[in-house]
Amino acid sequence: AVHNSGVDRSEVFLETKIWISDYGYDKTLHGFEKSARKLGVDQIDLLILHQALPSEFEATLEAYRALETLLADGKVRAIGVSNFMVDHLTTLLDRASVVPAVNQIEVHPYFAQKQVQALNVEHGILTQAWSPIGGITFYRDGQHSSTLQDPVIGGIAKAHDKTPAQVMLRWHLQQGRSVIPKSTKPQRIAENIDVFDFELSTEELAAIDVLDTGQRGGPEPESITLESFGRAIPED
Repeated sequence: AVHNSGVDRSEVFLETKIWISDYGYDKTLHGFEKSARKLGVDQIDLLILHQALPSEFEATLEAYRALETLLADGKVRAIGVSNFMVDHLTTLLDRASVVPAVNQIEVHPYFAQKQVQALNVEHGILTQAWSPIGGITFYRDGQHSSTLQDPVIGGIAKAHDKTPAQVMLRWHLQQGRSVIPKSTKPQRIAENIDVFDFELSTEELAAIDVLDTGQRGGPEPESITLESFGRAIPED
């Protein structure tokens, strides 16, 4: 898509991740080479570790050291992490030479991870929200539900003549987060971009804030092991 678009490479921001199976200094350097080759580029704009590997955290730290080398060599423009909780991030910061530019975590109205966000802010790390509109179905109030059907979010959307998804994306942006919504439908992609012509009030932001359930939709970061989540990343 990048090569066929006709858009100049400098106008496209490419971000990708190193999977836990490629953790360790040399393996992570090779992981970059695999990604760059598949993308057909010499430089990646942002390269992050997909998550902490608590059972082998030394390998996680060595993987991040490899990212620092890639940054110093100009092969990446920025480095970061994903799904790092407070203890993971604290340990990394004690050892790292470069503070991560980004910590990409699950954040949406039903799961805010405020402690992680606060630590990110303290160290100048940008919080990047995956599943920013709560694409995972949640068990809430005795039934399975979705942020897209939440009456509070729906009411705010109606007041602004916007969709619930647009309201949630605006909530993130006004609170200083980067968001990476996902869709395969052109209409939804266009909708997700169309969030810069309205503003939520302080009261509306607060009303969304209190929807937090503290319930994670994705896997528990402490449960990540090579045995359960490891898989070989192909060369081509």
